[in-house]
Amino acid sequence: MSFSSLGLSEQLVRATTDQGYETPSPIQAKAIPAVLSGRDVMAAAQTGTGKTAGFTLPLLQRLAENPRTGKGPRVLILAPTRELAAQVHDSVALYSRYMPTKSAVVFGGVKINPQMMKLRKGLDVLVATPGRLMDLYQQNAVRFDEVEILVLDEADRMLDMGFIRDIRKILSLLPAKRQNLLFSATFSKEIRTLAEGLLDNPVQVEVAARNTAAESIIQSVYPVDQSQKTALLSKLVRDNAWEQVLVFTRTKHGANRLTQKLERDGITAAAIHGNKSQGARTRALADFKQGEVRVLVATDIAARGLDIKQLPQVVNFELPNVPEDYVHRIGRTGRAGESGHALSLVSADEGQMLAGIERLLKKQLPRKSVEGFEPSNNLPLKPKAKADPSRARNRNGGGNGKPAGNGRSFGGKPAGRSGGRSQNGNGGQARRSPQRETA
Repeated sequence: MSFSSLGLSEQLVRATTDQGYETPSPIQAKAIPAVLSGRDVMAAAQTGTGKTAGFTLPLLQRLAENPRTGKGPRVLILAPTRELAAQVHDSVALYSRYMPTKSAVVFGGVKINPQMMKLRKGLDVLVATPGRLMDLYQQNAVRFDEVEILVLDEADRMLDMGFIRDIRKILSLLPAKRQNLLFSATFSKEIRTLAEGLLDNPVQVEVAARNTAAESIIQSVYPVDQSQKTALLSKLVRDNAWEQVLVFTRTKHGANRLTQKLERDGITAAAIHGNKSQGARTRALADFKQGEVRVLVATDIAARGLDIKQLPQVVNFELPNVPEDYVHRIGRTGRAGESGHALSLVSADEGQMLAGIERLLKKQLPRKSVEGFEPSNNLPLKPKAKADPSRARNRNGGGNGKPAGNGRSFGGKPAGRSGGRSQNGNGGQARRSPQRETA
């Protein structure tokens, strides 16, 4: 199968050839004809499999087949992070290089006036983060009455509770008659239910088991005490001569602290997270790609937008609160069929998070030990079964619904299924809104 056999124009096929692509990936082979048909599409595929081209190529084809004059935009693509928005816009620019298509990207963290000037010139495709897009709308810098196609990239995060208010506001401003495309690597049951309310009889495209990592990624767990994590990470970087490793922490302050400690250990490192200016984030990523920085320390904001070719190593310095975010993190390696290695440094207080991840993946991750870093408390070898709430009440509180003791575990955090899903669909503990960080 070739891109031309999918119904794409000579200009688009030529652009894909320029990028070294001759054969569509499975998600592209299924999604491109569905988008070209004009129907709504809900597509899920593992990260790094070419989802962006799966919607970018056919929407550019649809614009070319129905040319119109106006200020636009005719296509609106929403993304949860600045990095992902910039990455998507780069793809739009690359694939439309032989077409008269005009495009722009807008996101927070940079001055708004230059973005307003771009929008006034008119364009066909606008890529945006929700927060900045609403700022521009409120300043009358953008209108949506010509939008024909709406794309939600990384739709699970876009429709998460942190974004749903802005998304609903934007939806209310769009023309009722439009094509809707939702693309993501993961779709929880709650998000699928919510998405189905936005789509009209969608084509559902799924090319791999839901919420799974690519088979080309070798995954492993290193049990270690929390106090020894930094020393173990430094040892692994040095002993294995890693020249490029992406490390994930749960918090922005944690990313800064780890970066400073690695630098003191003589390992060049940089941090990337929502408190960094856009200029600092761009420089850190560029230095990492060019090999001037060996370790890039990131929060989950970076899991939805970092596209680094042939990235060999991803390390979870801390496990994510939400199991699905683990899939996105490790998906930064093993992209486009390349092999990759994802390892997690896991302390005993993260046992429930690990169990939630292993339940999601439906498999146990292999444990590895490093001499001199054996943990004082071992991790469970099998994911714990979900507890029966009624039995827990009888055991802990005599049936009165109140837990015995202080009701806390794992370092003072509220007890609960920290790796699972709560009634609000956000995971074991409430997920803070990422809007202002990512916009």
